[in-house]
Amino acid sequence: MNLDFTPEDELFRAEARDWLNDNVPRDQRPPEDQAMREFDLAWQRCQFDGGWAGVSWPVEYGGRGLSLTEQLIWYEEYARAGGPSSELLFVGCNHAAPTIMARGTQAQKDYHLSRILRGEVAWCQGFSEPNNGSDLGGLRCRAEIDGDHLVVNGSKIWTSGAHLADWQELLVRTDPAAPKHKGISWVICDMRSPGIELRPILIMTAPGHHHFNQVFYTDVRIPLSNVVGEVNDGWNVAMSTLGFERGTASMSEQIRYGAILEKLIEIARERFGKHVLEYDEIGARLAQLRAETQAVRAMTYTTASRVARGMLGSEASITRAFVSQLQQRIRRIAVDVIGPDSIELPDVDPWIRPYLRSYSNTIAAGTSEIQRNIIGERVLGLPR
Repeated sequence: MNLDFTPEDELFRAEARDWLNDNVPRDQRPPEDQAMREFDLAWQRCQFDGGWAGVSWPVEYGGRGLSLTEQLIWYEEYARAGGPSSELLFVGCNHAAPTIMARGTQAQKDYHLSRILRGEVAWCQGFSEPNNGSDLGGLRCRAEIDGDHLVVNGSKIWTSGAHLADWQELLVRTDPAAPKHKGISWVICDMRSPGIELRPILIMTAPGHHHFNQVFYTDVRIPLSNVVGEVNDGWNVAMSTLGFERGTASMSEQIRYGAILEKLIEIARERFGKHVLEYDEIGARLAQLRAETQAVRAMTYTTASRVARGMLGSEASITRAFVSQLQQRIRRIAVDVIGPDSIELPDVDPWIRPYLRSYSNTIAAGTSEIQRNIIGERVLGLPR
């Protein structure tokens, strides 16, 4: 991949920078609940109205149809401008939408893609189950075909934002007699369907609020027309979804952490002196992390290059495994830089809550152990 940006790329960068400087919300993003949903949806609508939602989405689906290089530039400028994370919309924009584009019917594309891009709906993910978190092929939430519907019974766990979501990407077992990774279907579930019950899972980062849910399904009826791909071929569809998650979907987060670290270095200089990177143990750690974020930037560019050539495979797990641990190290040193003030947990907090949540980074999107197995077996060719 040519890492030199063209004059046209630089014009695009200037255009993106100007728009972001004028439009990035200056109000703090609410940490939880309905206010957070309204904030994220409003910001997505603002980007859409400004022509910046779906930079690399095909034009026929409402995007601009630009290259991955321009998408990367947008992510870099977004991080530089301090754009909000909008994590409630991550599943819809980066999981469901690309999966529907690649594997969905025309009717599914027509109905869902524009609503996702315009910021009209939020999605959640129904993959993990009790006792089957990392072993996705062992899922037991079942669905029986009844006429032109699936009837779903079972439960999912660790469902981020389920209480705020309109739709869910849901994996169900439609053929219990099939081998482990067969007999699974990927379906679009309306979260307002009768028979869905949500139970909040309280975590240490959100006293008085909740982020995770356990979702119970009791005779939930889902039209067969909501199956993405074919019935019993959901494993292959899910691999497409996880491929997006471990590849292009994570690019913005990889780039954002470089900006987070630079902000932290500014705080360290204010606290310990402008030469902290040269003389202090904290400075040495920050310098090492800065080098690692630059390595991640190179890895992100490599991912974009491979995707552009249709070559992205299991190598994405290398970046995922490295980045998840790098995020934890950055969040950990933030606590050391902030010092005694870190024992506070204010409602609006850019450092301590993310530190507490960073413990989940090496679990979400496949544990570090799963990523290493993928790297060993599929990249290095080692025996199982």
